[in-house]
Amino acid sequence: MPTLHPPSGASLEAWLGYLESLHPSAIDLGLDRVRQVAARLDLDTPAVRIVVGGTNGKGSTCAMLESILLAAGYRVGLYTSPHLLVFNERARVNGEVADDARLIEQFEAVESARQDVSLTYFEFSTLAILRLFAQSGLDAMVLEVGLGGRLDAVNIVDADCAIVTSVDIDHTDWLGTTREQIGFEKAHIYRAGRPAICSDPSPPQSLVDYATSIEADLWLFGRDFNYSGDRQQWAFAGRTQRRHAMAYPALRGANQLLNASAALAALESLRDRLAVPQQAVRLGLLQASLPGRFQILPGTPTVVLDVAHNPHAAAVLEKNLGNMGFHPYTHAVFGMLSDKDIESVVAKIAPRIDHWYCAGLPGPRGLTGDELATRVRAVIDRGDNPADAVTVRAYGSVDAAYSAAREQCTPDDKIVVFGSFLTVAGVLGATGRSV
Repeated sequence: MPTLHPPSGASLEAWLGYLESLHPSAIDLGLDRVRQVAARLDLDTPAVRIVVGGTNGKGSTCAMLESILLAAGYRVGLYTSPHLLVFNERARVNGEVADDARLIEQFEAVESARQDVSLTYFEFSTLAILRLFAQSGLDAMVLEVGLGGRLDAVNIVDADCAIVTSVDIDHTDWLGTTREQIGFEKAHIYRAGRPAICSDPSPPQSLVDYATSIEADLWLFGRDFNYSGDRQQWAFAGRTQRRHAMAYPALRGANQLLNASAALAALESLRDRLAVPQQAVRLGLLQASLPGRFQILPGTPTVVLDVAHNPHAAAVLEKNLGNMGFHPYTHAVFGMLSDKDIESVVAKIAPRIDHWYCAGLPGPRGLTGDELATRVRAVIDRGDNPADAVTVRAYGSVDAAYSAAREQCTPDDKIVVFGSFLTVAGVLGATGRSV
């Protein structure tokens, strides 16, 4: 049963607790309920709507789009999920995180409009943030898809341009077990006659077929847009637009040029409504930031934070770690949820890790440190060359695992924190950092 409606003057924390109690399941894919409530809210806006989905890379692409558009002088709303430390991170208006009062105002409006309709936490908060954006006099909205696309609450928005960054195996209980099945789900953020960007170098045929069937304006990486670069700078080439001599994005990692290219292709497709000068692109890419995506903390030892939690993201992280300078040993603070492909993630990155600190995560989906350590050791031991020198230890929390890693490493070593948003958030919280 839902908890009692928060009283007047209730805190944001009280509202979020109420949202968690409203629906019998955390995920309930489908648009009927959320559309029913949306129809009772004033969500209309003249803002250009850019929707970004994909298995990996969508957060980075959203951050770059926001930063470039802000640098070009536009008022921009950015909706992302999940958050790392505080819920407010999910909603940014003109570069500023939404404050508690504005979010509570929107929650009250959604609660009044929903009547007897049951909404999940994500559906309720999505409607609240869309209403916030509709009231904020925006020129553009950048909206990150939560899960899949076809039945995700964000898909009630008719995108003026939609991006699918990548398609890989994740959330198999909801989206399917093959790239073709998952690609079909993600392709449903595309709209007929409107730009449909795909930056996956090998898009599933199901995605291409769906975009073709609805007569979307499909932009494929390698056919309609591309990038080139050397050690100093890079360039983007679209259908008719070229952008040369750009510094590399501030966001680190091997795939960031692919993500930046998707953002620039989207902006090229929208240039009649959102003109973006070259200087805004350069400045925006240099100023874009996104906590937890190959984020390197200042000081020694080197600490890398990455929310990688599926095999595709783990493979990218492994490549990025390999591109870093020499460190005698790499220590991994690792925590994952039980419904993820833990064995494949470990197999992808194991060659880079000398010492594992397996952290228990909270909640019904969280694994204990002992359970995770057992599964990590099993993967390592059945490898072609079992690594007897590799250590695997279990800890009750991320904080405890991180503290142990700090004690064991030398200033020249490297610590990589990965496996879940919860894992990265645990270290950010332990170090007293904000996002």
